[in-house]
Amino acid sequence: MNVGNSEYRIRGKSHVVPATVIDGHEVIAVGRWLRTATLADEEWLEGEPVSDPVRFVSLLRASGLGADLFVYSGPIDSVANPRTGRCDQDNVAVIKTEDFKAWWDGLPQEARKNTRRAAKKGIEIRVATFDDEFVAGIKAIYDETPVRQGRKFWHYGKDLATVKRENATYLDRCEFLGAYFGSELVGFMKWVCVGNAGRIMQILCLNSHQDKRPMIALIARAAEICHQKGSKYLVYGKFTYGRKTDSSITEFKRRLGFEQKDFPRYFIPLTWRGQLAVRLGFHSGWLAILPPRLINLLLDLRAKWLARSARPKTGIVSLTDQKELATAGSDAP
Repeated sequence: MNVGNSEYRIRGKSHVVPATVIDGHEVIAVGRWLRTATLADEEWLEGEPVSDPVRFVSLLRASGLGADLFVYSGPIDSVANPRTGRCDQDNVAVIKTEDFKAWWDGLPQEARKNTRRAAKKGIEIRVATFDDEFVAGIKAIYDETPVRQGRKFWHYGKDLATVKRENATYLDRCEFLGAYFGSELVGFMKWVCVGNAGRIMQILCLNSHQDKRPMIALIARAAEICHQKGSKYLVYGKFTYGRKTDSSITEFKRRLGFEQKDFPRYFIPLTWRGQLAVRLGFHSGWLAILPPRLINLLLDLRAKWLARSARPKTGIVSLTDQKELATAGSDAP
């Protein structure tokens, strides 16, 4: 097996990273002090890419990729196999779409009211066609503000060709929904069918139309479509991030009937650095190590700094707006 390079987007930016192919799946290596090997686009892969972990790891060691740690997971319905290696619980936020009526009836009254409010205020949710007009609408949403969720927005200022290319992934098994106010696209969602789940890849709305609750309407319609298609879940990123369990986005998901679903994630050391990282607990990243109060403090400081730095170009981006829009854009703390 040969090691080459692959273009991979990390936090919205393209990077060239070492890569190899094992059993038909691309494996990339990222990191400096601790180089971690992962399956490229793992959460969008169908089936169980690592069906024989012992064989897969043996091929990975022989590939020359130079990774210290191999990290992977199976489908979200998989059961932990303690013989595979270090196994920790990861999680996703899911709506159980097998019984759409039960989900809808179980929502808080305010959530159901907000869904109806969207329609009353003129929001129409439509299945969208991925064409040039729709891409132009996505770009207009991207370019509304350079700061979302208290951090720099990855997609702000990208040219039209880049926006189209980056949103054209998995077109054979993805769906687009548009939230329209008249003829204007004020919000959109893209989700990918992965096994028995529809996984939200992106959901974003214009800040200027948040009072019409397009975000909630998009999620409700997506849950209904997943039910109609026979999908078991609608997945919206993680429910909690490491030890940070009280974020605004977690509370938003809870109010919309998302539940935490745990699944196993495996960490297999390939070198002494990998073994040391697992022993010291560094394998899961900083969010699993730092105290929640410190994480919240650092995030608040970042949000204030970015809001202040954004003022000369775009005017004031209030912290209140940022918190209310915690679900807009990329789904990570």
